[in-house]
Amino acid sequence: CNKKLELVIKDAKAELEKREEKFDIIVGDLADPVEGGPCYQLYTKSFYQNILKPKLNPNGIFVTQAGPAGIFTHKEVFTSIYNTLKQVFKYVKAYTAHVPSFADTWGWVMASDQEFELEVSEIDRRIEERIKGDLMYLDASSFLSAASLNKTISLALEKE
Repeated sequence: CNKKLELVIKDAKAELEKREEKFDIIVGDLADPVEGGPCYQLYTKSFYQNILKPKLNPNGIFVTQAGPAGIFTHKEVFTSIYNTLKQVFKYVKAYTAHVPSFADTWGWVMASDQEFELEVSEIDRRIEERIKGDLMYLDASSFLSAASLNKTISLALEKE
């Protein structure tokens, strides 16, 4: 485990509100924003703008799971999470991968006020520099392919 990593499994809103420090990366691995569910308020423009974003360093990145992103399921929450983050951050990138245990394509969204487009060689260099051991899946090509969305999903993200 990296000494820079601090894994916090608590009430996300309360934890962010009480902390004074800022973060390079915040990962939200929350339950889907189902109305009346335990996490729906953590997917709002107000939460992102007033609580989460102020806790990021100027070049910080927020990434969140964004629910099903399959051809028939992407409109459940994926497109709304993406478009809500677009209202708060300058740069927003959606990416997907098939998750066999969910029997669907799953979506994530990455957001920042700093552009995060990198060349393949730079991504591979950073992976090699920062991750020790052999990886079975991740390299620059697999990372970039996850952000290559099909036409239906791309249009839905633009039109919502």
